[in-house]
Amino acid sequence: MRYFVAVAEELNFTKAAKRLQIAQPPLSRQIHDLEKEVGVQLFERNSSRVFLTDAGRRFLNEARVVLQHAAQAVETARQSKNGQLGTIRLGIGKGLGDIVSRVINQYLRLFPSMEIDVKDIASGFQNEALTDRKIDVGFMRPPVDQLHLASEPLFEERFSVVLRRTSPLAKRKSLRLEQLANETLLLIDRHISSGVYDKTLELYREAGITPKVVSTETMPYEEAGAILVDSGKGFYIAVGKNPCHPSFADRLITLPLSDPLARIGVHIVWRKNEQSRTTQDFVKFTRGMFENSEEFRKLKKDLDGIQTLSSKTIKPVKPRRSHIRRRIN
Repeated sequence: MRYFVAVAEELNFTKAAKRLQIAQPPLSRQIHDLEKEVGVQLFERNSSRVFLTDAGRRFLNEARVVLQHAAQAVETARQSKNGQLGTIRLGIGKGLGDIVSRVINQYLRLFPSMEIDVKDIASGFQNEALTDRKIDVGFMRPPVDQLHLASEPLFEERFSVVLRRTSPLAKRKSLRLEQLANETLLLIDRHISSGVYDKTLELYREAGITPKVVSTETMPYEEAGAILVDSGKGFYIAVGKNPCHPSFADRLITLPLSDPLARIGVHIVWRKNEQSRTTQDFVKFTRGMFENSEEFRKLKKDLDGIQTLSSKTIKPVKPRRSHIRRRIN
C-alpha cells in the first residue's frame, strides 16, 4: 500500500522507485499484485505516462488513512513499551483522596499522555483488587498481602475522633482514649479495613479499656456514618484528612487522638514482578515525590507522619500528555 501511494503521488514508476529506494521491477510487481488482490485496476499506463483510474483515486484516499493509522499504531506500541503511554488504574483508601490527588496532579503535569483511572476502594478490598488485576496501584493502609504484592510506606497519619459538637468533649483541643471510656465506639467491620480495626482495638487494650462497641459498615466520610454520630449513636475513631462528611461540618467535629500509638501507616502497593513500565514509573514517581518534594515533606509533617522511605535516587522523567478518569465503587 505504501508503494501504491508513492506511485499515485509521483505518477511515474521510475521516480516512485527512486523515492522508495528500490528497483523499478519489484515495484511494478508489487502494484500488479495489489491490483490482483483488490480485483480492480488502479492505474492506466501508456508508453509515456501513468494515470490513476477512478477506483485508484478513491483507493488513494483510503490508503493514506490506513497508512496513517498503521504508523500511529506502531508509535503507540513503541511508546507503551517505553512507558510513555498507557492507563494506570489506582485504588484509593478512604480519606486519602486529598493526598493522592496531589500526587496525580504532579504526575499529570509531567505525563500528559497518560490515562489515569481512579477508584475509591476501602483498604480491606485493595489486596484482592490488585491480585485480580482490577487495579494496578493501591494507596492503602496495611495489612498488605506480602505473598503477591510489593509495598512501600509513604507516611503515617494520626487517628482522630469524630463526635457531635454538642458533646461536652467537643470543647477540648484533643482527646485521649481514657476520656472516651464511657462513650460508644462506632467501629467499622473488620473486612472494610482490618488494619484500622485491629489498631483501634490495640489502642484500647494498651489503655486498659474495654470499649462499648457498635459495629457498622459505614464511616464518617459517608452521610450514613455522619448521621449515626449526629443522632447520638456514638463516635468514630477515624483516619485520613477531614474524615467527616462535609454536609455535617456544622454539627460534627474532628479532634486529634493524642495517644502516642494512635497512628497508622499509609502504603503504596503494587504487584510483585510487575512488568508494566507504566506502573513501575508511577510507583517510582510517587516514592520520589514523598522523598524529595518540599511540598510533600511539609504534608507529611502536617500529618504527623514519620519518614520511612529509603534514600533511593529518583530519575527525572520526560513530559507527556494525559487524562484522568474517576470511578466511585
